[in-house]
Amino acid sequence: MQTACILVIEDDIEINQLVTKYLSKEGYEAHSVYNGKDALSEIAKHEYHLVILDMMLPLADGAEILRKIRETKTIPVIILSARDREMDKIRGLELGADDYMAKPFTIGELLARVKAQLRRYLGFGAADVASAVPKVLKYGDLELDTGTCELTVGGQKKPITAKEFAILKLFLSAPTRVFTKSQIFQSVWQEESMSDDNTVMVHINRIRTKIEKDPSNPVYIQTVWGFGYKLGEG
Repeated sequence: MQTACILVIEDDIEINQLVTKYLSKEGYEAHSVYNGKDALSEIAKHEYHLVILDMMLPLADGAEILRKIRETKTIPVIILSARDREMDKIRGLELGADDYMAKPFTIGELLARVKAQLRRYLGFGAADVASAVPKVLKYGDLELDTGTCELTVGGQKKPITAKEFAILKLFLSAPTRVFTKSQIFQSVWQEESMSDDNTVMVHINRIRTKIEKDPSNPVYIQTVWGFGYKLGEG
């Protein structure tokens, strides 16, 4: 089985070393950097399967690093932040993060979230409704390549994160089904319950900006008021 390689970007030496230590104990290949400049260099030089990112860093902040990652990569990113307001979490998710953890956090919860992200990204773990599907899923102008994790809209490739890919795969694998937010969360995040109601909504909104001509009037992913979401006619 492939050994997952994880980059920990955290300027607090104690937290960085603690996280790296426990990731290594779990069998992951864990690497550490302590500032934004080194983080950008490391991401450019090496391939990682997951990034744990502190938002408040010297030399380059977490938002800049996250934007750089999302320009070329779909790997999961877990944000660590001392800011625990709802708007901070929403901003992190909108920038392209897959998960957000406020400090202080427990190592046990962080490891559980790392496992859930890697299970989805590397394609192993519990099966869901999208497990036995063709390599390329097509719906209207959308094409989702499940082998390369690439999204094409009207013949143009669009950048997509691991969570966005998983959500689209869920919808395109069952095009007539209506999904509740809870069902989407359980399938994509591999957890029993949502930490808050905004997580799925933020990811749906991000997907809409990539696949819809007018995200404010969506055609592909439509809201079923009082229930959840479904695919439209396209």
